[in-house]
Amino acid sequence: MSDNNETEPVPEGTAPQRTGATPSPAQDARLLAQDDISAPAGIGEEIDEQAAKRAERIVATFFLLAFAASVGFLVYFIGWSGRHGGMHGVDRARESNLWFGGLMALSFLAMAFGVTIWVRRLMTSKPIIQERHAMNVGAEDRASFTAAFLEGAQDSGITKRPLLRRTLLLAAAPLGIAPLFLLRDLGPLPEKKLRHTYWADAIRKAKAEGKKGVRLVVDGTNQPLKVSDFNSPGGMITVLPEGIEENLPEDEVLTQTAKVVTILLNIPADEFKPVKGRENWHVNGIVAYSKICTHVGCPAALYEQTTHHILCPCHQSTFDATDGARVVFGPAARPLPQLPLSVEDGYLVATSDYTEPIGPSFWERG
Repeated sequence: MSDNNETEPVPEGTAPQRTGATPSPAQDARLLAQDDISAPAGIGEEIDEQAAKRAERIVATFFLLAFAASVGFLVYFIGWSGRHGGMHGVDRARESNLWFGGLMALSFLAMAFGVTIWVRRLMTSKPIIQERHAMNVGAEDRASFTAAFLEGAQDSGITKRPLLRRTLLLAAAPLGIAPLFLLRDLGPLPEKKLRHTYWADAIRKAKAEGKKGVRLVVDGTNQPLKVSDFNSPGGMITVLPEGIEENLPEDEVLTQTAKVVTILLNIPADEFKPVKGRENWHVNGIVAYSKICTHVGCPAALYEQTTHHILCPCHQSTFDATDGARVVFGPAARPLPQLPLSVEDGYLVATSDYTEPIGPSFWERG
């Protein structure tokens, strides 16, 4: 029994011959195609004008379908999706996802089919050889590139087939406009509204009544907070300005509450390091920081008593509460804003609004 690599006995004085199915290296080389520059699969080097006209109409139909789908996307986005108060609820969200995704997918697919048929049926498939030369470009190379570019434009049919050119531009125009509608739907620009919170209005009103500042109330119970109620080091509580629910229109309460929400911490006096210029912003180690993380606006609601670190659970930004809420870890770019505190009649009061914009860093640019 033998395999394909064994040699058979031969008479003495003659060279052994290789037998079997495995070709020799020399034969391998001869089996490879030499200078094979045949045109790839396609319509060939010449175009059948009658078939090209038929393909042109098919491509134009796909482009018109892409245009119709894109216009449908914009019409649904502008008008139909906003009926009955907008896209609220699971059913309305499912409906909007179906229409938005389906129309946009149809538009892109129709464009893709049209371009594919254009390339396969309306452009020649003659071989193109690109020689490799040095990187420097001379006048001859520039002229050669210009000639090749013009030849490619002519071969694509973009110049001699106005139906394709016009329907392609028609289909592409709504796709270019769609992002503008989506960006506009993000809402009006915030202008300078993010630089101030309701703390400023509440403090201004309190001072107009002869008070030192506005009292802090516990979120959820609206009970004013005394210093003696919060005298245990290591504690944390969420507070709001007094009267926010009573003094604001009902449709503004949630928005303003989201901006003014503040965490109150009691840090041992021997561990607290006031920031320069803020030495009187705390009350015996009781300090207040914005609860809105300066990364993307999640609630920085976790507090580690042993290290006095404030943690945002969304992306793990960590702030040192003993040192002006300085960032010690994570993607946040700046400390949590600090709220100036004082005492009046035994109650904790805020004497000023935040001196810097609260929330994500990009809000500063409003």
